Amino acid sequence: MYPYLRMWRGIAAAKRGPKLGLWETSVSHHRIWPVDIDIWMELNNGRTLTIYDLGRLPFSYRIGMAEALKEKGWGMTVAGSTTRYRRRVRPFERVELRTRSAGWDARFMYVEQSMWNAAGEAANAALLRMAVVGPSGIVPPAEVVAAMGQDPTSPPLSDWVRAWVTAEEARPWPPMQEAAG
Repeated sequence: MYPYLRMWRGIAAAKRGPKLGLWETSVSHHRIWPVDIDIWMELNNGRTLTIYDLGRLPFSYRIGMAEALKEKGWGMTVAGSTTRYRRRVRPFERVELRTRSAGWDARFMYVEQSMWNAAGEAANAALLRMAVVGPSGIVPPAEVVAAMGQDPTSPPLSDWVRAWVTAEEARPWPPMQEAAG
């Protein structure tokens, strides 16, 4: 089940908190509950992505994106992601989630997220490709950023983000499936 209570709590805190600039890092704290773990008694990989949702939503409020989306009748969706796992996250552990904008291109916005344990070690990190969608399809990110009252020109994407974008463009879609044999 989606953690709606946790989601609304995070959004409420973001609305009360200070606004952030588009390039600042949003920090939120989360407890790993028994519903978040798998049979190996660690944070489930799918639930990791859900907890990242719980960090992106407050981020979108703090940078002014949520208000612009609501005003324009747009929505936001994840169009791709890559996650790197390095340390186990255990039940009842408190983690710090960091979310920041990595830039945008003509179609997508890129967001970096990372989860840190109490010892200050990175447990996992994700790069997400986000699409803002409206009635006519994908809204160009420059239009979204302009609607937020910000400069619609993205700084250049970092080399590793560009490499990921290039790799994603080369990936076949729809996925190829071979018959079982």
